[in-house]
Amino acid sequence: MNILKPEQFSAYELLDSGNYMKLERFGEFVLSRPEPQAIWAPSYSTKEWKELWQAEFIRDKASPEKGLWTLKSSMKEQWKVPYQYQSLQLQFRLGLSSFKHVGIFPEQASNWNYIYDQVQRLKKSGSTPKMLNLFAYTGGASLAAKAAGAEVVHVDAVKQVISWSRENMEASGLTDIRWVVEDAMKFVKREVKRGNVYQGIILDPPAYGRGPEGEKWIIEEHLYELLTLCKQLLDPNGHFYILNLYAIGFSAVIIDTLIRQLHPQGQQPEVGELVVEDPFGKRLPLSIYGRYAV
Repeated sequence: MNILKPEQFSAYELLDSGNYMKLERFGEFVLSRPEPQAIWAPSYSTKEWKELWQAEFIRDKASPEKGLWTLKSSMKEQWKVPYQYQSLQLQFRLGLSSFKHVGIFPEQASNWNYIYDQVQRLKKSGSTPKMLNLFAYTGGASLAAKAAGAEVVHVDAVKQVISWSRENMEASGLTDIRWVVEDAMKFVKREVKRGNVYQGIILDPPAYGRGPEGEKWIIEEHLYELLTLCKQLLDPNGHFYILNLYAIGFSAVIIDTLIRQLHPQGQQPEVGELVVEDPFGKRLPLSIYGRYAV
C-alpha cells in the first residue's frame, strides 16, 4: 500500500495536528480546524497554537456538521493560493465555509499530478482525451485535466460549488470546462444510454449526500452500482481511472477489491492513503485512493 503526500504544494503546510484538530497554512493564512482522525497530542502548546492561527473553526454543538469561524483582524474571508507541477500552474480561490471547508483538499495534489501526466500520455495518440469528474467539488482535478489538454465534463450536485469551480478555472487562465449541476448517478445512467465514452474517470464520492432534486446518496448502498455504470463509459483502447474515498470505516483493501473485480483488464491498481505530515513527523490520513491506467 502506498502513502502519498503533497510534496510540491508550497502554498500549503500542515503545521501541527492533535486533540482532534489540525493547524494548517494555506498561503499567507493559518487556520485551525477540527480533524476527527488526529487522536494524538499536538506538539505545540495551546498558547503557541492560538498565537499561530488567523482563523479557527468551532463546531455548532446543535448541528456538528456546521459551525462558525473565529477570525483575527488580519484574516480575509477570501484569498487565493497557487499550485504548480511541471508546466501546470493553477490558482484556487479559498474561502471560509460554514462546513469548515476552504475550497481545496490539498492531499489531492498527488492525484492532480497523476491526472496531468495521464492526459499528456493519452494525447500522444493524436486525439483529445475526454475526462469525466464526478462529485467534482471546486475542480482541482478538472483544472489539472483541462490544463493538460483534455476535454472535461465536471459534475456536482451543488450549484454554488460549480460557480466556485468556474472562478478557479478563470483564475487559472483556463476555459471551456463543461459544467453539469446534476446527481452523479442520474448523469452517468444517461451517458451510458447515449453511448458516450471517456478516456478518464475520477470519482470522489462523499459518505452521504443529496442531489439537486433531493436524490439520496449513501455510499454503502450506491457506490457499487455507480462504479458498474462507470465501467461502461471507459474507452477500452486507453484510459485512466481514479477512485477516492473519504468515508471513515472504508479501507484501501475495499478499493483494491472493487477495482480488481470491475476492471480486470487494467494494470494492477495502485492503492493507498493520501496523507499530510506535520514538521514533527505526525502523518494525518485524510483519504484512501485507488487508480490505474491502460
